[in-house]
Amino acid sequence: MSKHAPEIQALLDKQAITEVINLYLRAADRADIELLATCYHDDAWEDHGGVFNGPAKEYVAIMAKMLPKGGVMNHLSTNILIELNGDSAKAEHYILAYARMKKDGEKFDTLTLARAIDRFERRDDVWRIAKRTLVWEWNHEMPFAESWGRGLMAPDISALVRGGKKPNDPLYAEG
Repeated sequence: MSKHAPEIQALLDKQAITEVINLYLRAADRADIELLATCYHDDAWEDHGGVFNGPAKEYVAIMAKMLPKGGVMNHLSTNILIELNGDSAKAEHYILAYARMKKDGEKFDTLTLARAIDRFERRDDVWRIAKRTLVWEWNHEMPFAESWGRGLMAPDISALVRGGKKPNDPLYAEG
């Protein structure tokens, strides 16, 4: 039983769910497979919109092979809507994903909008994804061009501190 007023508990639950959503995206961007696995319950299901449909554990195993080899990618979540129903919740949110890719020797950038429809469950006072359904909305590809505002933002790009995969991203540095 919660020690908070129902309105306060609802805010705490929605914040806990939002944090799982954001941790999932961090895990994808940084190729942090251990973190990715913690976003799902052990018996969770992942329907990745025609790309994968099966146990989330199997999806995480596939991502463990793919994400560390992936190039630069960033996932942003927006329009998060959460409907609470006791120890269950329906969460809908948009995911705007940017990725730098290479095919047949050609580098290109891709921007994709997807929507996640998640069923979250609270078990042992922890909210995690029980079922995810991903819906693809649109995709746009662009030729590779990285000039940092044609030198206006960063005249010397070799001096920039850049993001990376686990453990090479500054997020994982000691201290």
